[in-house]
Amino acid sequence: MSGGGCSVRAIWILTPHDVVAFSKRFAVVEKRWRVAWEKEGPGRGAKMPLPADYEVAAAFADRRRREGTARGSGIRTSISSVGSDSWVDDPITRHIISLRIDKEEEDGFILWPVVLQKRGGYYVLVLPLVDPQSFRAFESLLKRPDCGSSAKEDGNLSSILLNLPCITGAFMVANVIGDIITGDVAEPEVVVSSGPSVGGLLDSLTGSIGISARPKPITTPVAAPIASVSSPVGASQSESLKGGVRPFDKDVLRNFIIGAMPFGTPQDLNYGNVTSIRTTGFSADPLPTDQKQPAWKPYLYKGRQRTLFSSLETINAALYDRDDVPDSLSVSGQVTCRAELEGLPDVSLPLTGLKAARVEVSSFHHCVQASEPTGDKQSLIFQPPLGNFVLMHYQAPCNIDPPVKGFYQLSMVSENEGAFLFKLRLMEGYKSPFIMEFCMVTMPFPRRRVASYDGNPSVGTVSMTEHSIEWRIVSSGRGLSGRSIEANFSGTVRFYPRTAQRMNSSFRSVSTDTLAEDSDCEQDNTNNGANLDDYLMEKMNRDLQAVDLEEPLSWQGYNYAKVSFKIVGGTLSGLIIDPRSVTIYPSVKAPVEYSMQASSGDYILWNTLGKCPSVALPKEL
Repeated sequence: MSGGGCSVRAIWILTPHDVVAFSKRFAVVEKRWRVAWEKEGPGRGAKMPLPADYEVAAAFADRRRREGTARGSGIRTSISSVGSDSWVDDPITRHIISLRIDKEEEDGFILWPVVLQKRGGYYVLVLPLVDPQSFRAFESLLKRPDCGSSAKEDGNLSSILLNLPCITGAFMVANVIGDIITGDVAEPEVVVSSGPSVGGLLDSLTGSIGISARPKPITTPVAAPIASVSSPVGASQSESLKGGVRPFDKDVLRNFIIGAMPFGTPQDLNYGNVTSIRTTGFSADPLPTDQKQPAWKPYLYKGRQRTLFSSLETINAALYDRDDVPDSLSVSGQVTCRAELEGLPDVSLPLTGLKAARVEVSSFHHCVQASEPTGDKQSLIFQPPLGNFVLMHYQAPCNIDPPVKGFYQLSMVSENEGAFLFKLRLMEGYKSPFIMEFCMVTMPFPRRRVASYDGNPSVGTVSMTEHSIEWRIVSSGRGLSGRSIEANFSGTVRFYPRTAQRMNSSFRSVSTDTLAEDSDCEQDNTNNGANLDDYLMEKMNRDLQAVDLEEPLSWQGYNYAKVSFKIVGGTLSGLIIDPRSVTIYPSVKAPVEYSMQASSGDYILWNTLGKCPSVALPKEL
């Protein structure tokens, strides 16, 4: 992904204690800013220079104090002051803020637009380059007596931002920086099938007893973005660690910024791509004069060529085992690609069997040119970007039997004890190459604490947590392939008696006014705001009765079991890509690999003896 027509003047990362943990300024962009303002009048650019780190920290701390109430949501109140973000009266000022930089010996000035994003306890501030006209338009909003966000008025904040594509680019920069400092830099998964090590009879035997070679996901090798606690960090990061935020590696972030946005203009914000470029370098072969390099591929790949495709599907199911309520199954999937190809080749991929599989494509990657579907066929032509990317998203019904089917029953025999029964069948009708890598059934009891359970399953192992019982039927490492199994589990579960729970004293001070004034720029307070959601959930759940649940939506208490599994070697929708039909132009010797994987989403077994939600399906014409 590219920066979207964006140039960045500066980046700051602040801790919850208003200390600058990291900053980066781009002199080239700042010179462009000054030149643009010099055209408006001599000396105008010099009056609004980039502030020092301590000035930014002081301005941000002042804004948090000034806008840390309901005004932090951008809503003007009776105590809003002229020149503040809340005076603009637009909710977008929660994320696009202004900072008032005060000077001791001269007049201060406003820093705008500053894109704000909070990640991992840190505040990421990105200041993009805007033209003087847009800046002056925003300054006028800070002084208007009426509501500047009125849709009927010209020059409101929304109309100003719509003409600034740099805002979108700045959000992308802030987002990827947040991913790096929190360690969340994973790409879309591309699974590579592991070839048989010996083949022949041995593979057949190991597959029949549940031992199989499993596909492995590949990602671009990257350096660890998170520094260990024992690693040397600056004084500001030591302070942030005391405040409960995790330190990050400044060198990793600095190297990424240098490679991703040289001179302040984002070129490629994909962490894996930038790291690969630093490792392998640029392609030495120049492009032909008749080819134009697309925006989604700012760098050209160099190295061994191959193309990888993966079908990753998620099945959602509601199984009732009732004659009056039909089961519901749906599949959502995506085709993920990694094309390690030199130059700018065109990849052609024909999709077949769309009508038979009843596949509905919801979206394509922006590099894809898709033909109109003709019957069961549709052709895709694309110039792939670097790294892993999602080629297409689609939805389809499950065109084969559910991987896990059967029923679940739970009956409360007393206030603190229930009897349950599972009768399941796994992988019935599934033949090789389908492999179930693991399968687990969870009985959740969010409103009760589990004391103990009795019962032994016919297969697998059972474990207990405070609010659930987990039955692991197929363990990781020994997959189920080429055969189906029947799994039964009956027993009893006992709960601790209901007792009056004392309200945590730390929440007694949480008033309705405090909740109304909460915002994304509030002071971090672990004694009330941090655990507020947990307290409210506990308060809702603690007084529900264990038997004779007649209240609306009470079936959410303990009337279902959730199934989790992963299957490799095939798709549940029936959409399959033939690697032999993939063509690359200009023709190159690049092997094409294809793998398939399906996993459970919300796969629910509703209690056949209790209440359950259902909808009336429309009759087919």
